[in-house]
Amino acid sequence: MAIEGTSTAASRRIRLGMVGGGRDAFIGGVHRIASRIDDRYELVAGAFSSTPEKSKASAADLGVAPDRAYGDYVEMAKREARLKNGIEAVAIVTPNHMHYPVAREFLKRGIHVICDKPLTSTLTDARKLAKAAEASGALFVLTHNYTGYPMIRQARDMIASGELGTIRLVQVEYAQDWLSENLEETGQKQAGWRTDPERSGLGGSTGDIGTHAFNLASFVSGLKLEELCADLDAFVEGRRVDDNGHVLMRFEGGAKGMLWCSQVAPGNENALKLRIYGTKGGLEWAQEDPNYLWHAPLGQPKRLLTRNGAGATAACQRMSRIPGGHPEGYLEGFANIYTEAAEAIRARQAGKPAPSEVMFPGIEDGLAGVAFVTGCVESSRKGAAWVKFANYMRR
Repeated sequence: MAIEGTSTAASRRIRLGMVGGGRDAFIGGVHRIASRIDDRYELVAGAFSSTPEKSKASAADLGVAPDRAYGDYVEMAKREARLKNGIEAVAIVTPNHMHYPVAREFLKRGIHVICDKPLTSTLTDARKLAKAAEASGALFVLTHNYTGYPMIRQARDMIASGELGTIRLVQVEYAQDWLSENLEETGQKQAGWRTDPERSGLGGSTGDIGTHAFNLASFVSGLKLEELCADLDAFVEGRRVDDNGHVLMRFEGGAKGMLWCSQVAPGNENALKLRIYGTKGGLEWAQEDPNYLWHAPLGQPKRLLTRNGAGATAACQRMSRIPGGHPEGYLEGFANIYTEAAEAIRARQAGKPAPSEVMFPGIEDGLAGVAFVTGCVESSRKGAAWVKFANYMRR
């Protein structure tokens, strides 16, 4: 990430703790890698599992000192807040239902929070967490990692500068196939909690990947959702949450949108795609080919924009680390969010505002994601009725 000072000395690394992310946890490893790519953090403490034994074993794997390996997150929050060299920020990488209680404990002690999405498993908890974050004075960062991709920043920049004119259409989809069969019945850990409404929340595919799609469409387009109409299905017999969703969207100002999220679409691995069309042209981007952005000016041939090529904006180049032609994507996108958070944390500690170019998903984005899932579920239960998004965003 092209931010001055990324070769920060070890003494200036942000002391990071982690809740969740122990042995066999995929996303914990992703967060740890992302936090170190730009050398801005050092993992010094954690409550890595739901049992003290597993937590201490994971701490040993990660080189965390035994006296900073905790049996539960409450103990960790209390002690770390008292330590002279306690953690400055905590990464929360637990199943969804634990996000609220864990974040609350650290926020009320002034510790900055970097939390995996979605914000919470219920809208009630999302609203309470939003109030807790506002009251704490600490930063709250939500890791919608796709907002950190260079070409996504390029697309946002182009739309904000008016290159597409007035936005008319937003098409976004996120398709996977890994839950096409009843994987949760085999004991597979990731499938188990993601299809359990007690841990994942009301939404299945809508909560797991639909929130990413919705966040990305909103982030890039700059549009605010006004109404939605959803048709959700659990195609796999016995599944208690949706594994496929079709959502129509009406945005403020008259733009229309469609969102499709599915985890039962054979042949799709991580097919997140975004298309936005305005009065002056259109943009197309695909996560599986993330270093390219197609721009179609109205009445002109389509052109391919690249991460380091002619036409790359400053917002795009700022997110890029390596020369053009080399793949850069998932881990680096996560790292960009972590580094943006580091910039904001250091600025906050110095009593200054973060640099104007620094941006990351926050508590409002998290609340919007849970509101989106809740609205989709209720719309679908009402026979795909239109519902007002503002009703779910109320505190």
